[in-house]
Amino acid sequence: MTLSVSDSSRDRDAVKRDEPTRGRRRMTAALAVTGAVVIAGTLAGCRGPSTADAPAPSTSSAAPSTGEQGPAGQGPYSVTATVPVGKDPTGVAVGLNKTVYVVNSDDGTLSVIDGPTRTVTATVPVGKDPFGVAVGWDVYVTNRADNTVSIIDRRTREVTATVPVGNYPLDVAVDPATRTRPTDIVYVANTNDGTVSVIDGPTGTVTATVPVGANPSGVAVNPAENIIYVGTEHICGNLPCTGENAVSVIDGATHTVTATVPVGANPRSVTQTASGTVYAANYDGTVSVIDGKTNTVTATVPVGGNLVGISTDGVSVYVVNGSDNTMSVIDAETRAVTATVPVGNGAAGVTVDARTHTVYVTNRDDGTMSVIERRQSANHPG
Repeated sequence: MTLSVSDSSRDRDAVKRDEPTRGRRRMTAALAVTGAVVIAGTLAGCRGPSTADAPAPSTSSAAPSTGEQGPAGQGPYSVTATVPVGKDPTGVAVGLNKTVYVVNSDDGTLSVIDGPTRTVTATVPVGKDPFGVAVGWDVYVTNRADNTVSIIDRRTREVTATVPVGNYPLDVAVDPATRTRPTDIVYVANTNDGTVSVIDGPTGTVTATVPVGANPSGVAVNPAENIIYVGTEHICGNLPCTGENAVSVIDGATHTVTATVPVGANPRSVTQTASGTVYAANYDGTVSVIDGKTNTVTATVPVGGNLVGISTDGVSVYVVNGSDNTMSVIDAETRAVTATVPVGNGAAGVTVDARTHTVYVTNRDDGTMSVIERRQSANHPG
């Protein structure tokens, strides 16, 4: 993200992620300017202590929203809590036990949050400049300045391994390959070398490296079909221009790209449903809807602004607009925007608990996480 040192976390990250017109080849120089050290040796098995924090209080903040059941535009959605986390929170994920995990880039930590009580229960040190997080049997965090992935035991909240991957790992996704034993297969998008690293979770080893084209960013997994989707961006900051605005489709069994689907400009984040529909959040303010069976774009939903994060529970699609600090809700059936909810400053990552439909959004400039819930009513029973 940044090529130069700045006092603003948003400015520091602008070149790395928020400015699609600037290339990522110069990021190595940026890391040198900021004094980051790239770890080249094998770090598997390194352990780090977790820090059990006193629960951080959440603040109740019913932000105004629109639509028939709330302030204009919000529909039945409202921000019901704002949870203080670390500095420059980016990635966010939620586990089956309703535990929420937030990556704090400036702190080099992972905040562990109890979803029902909205309190921080632990802070785990990870690598340098962490960004993405995913949850399977364990928790996986990408560390951009280290070119590594930290593996955190969900029970002990300790780093059990640090795995070297490709150059500048951004997003991460997990396929919990079987529900009978812990066999996570982890996929990591390495932005600066155009690859996806495949990690065997239990052993913490890279089992394959898949070329996907220049500037991969978001990644998602369809566990039922063993298919991985990776967004790649067209970047022109360093001529010649590199990359395509597309979603690459990877066969998980053969580790080969089987299709490349053109989408909107600079797909920053991707997500998918159990039925096989894939969504790409494009920095140009649109969401591309892809039929996973035919690998074709079936709709383009205009949302507006600069879209940087996306998640779905199968009923609705939740997309974060980084330019106006809002989260928009798209009806998955009608593909219409039904609500736009104001969140915190520097809105970035988003995830949803598919069982409760509770949405979590990280706010980079505030150092907080917004909790968004849907009010129940006769028309919107929840």
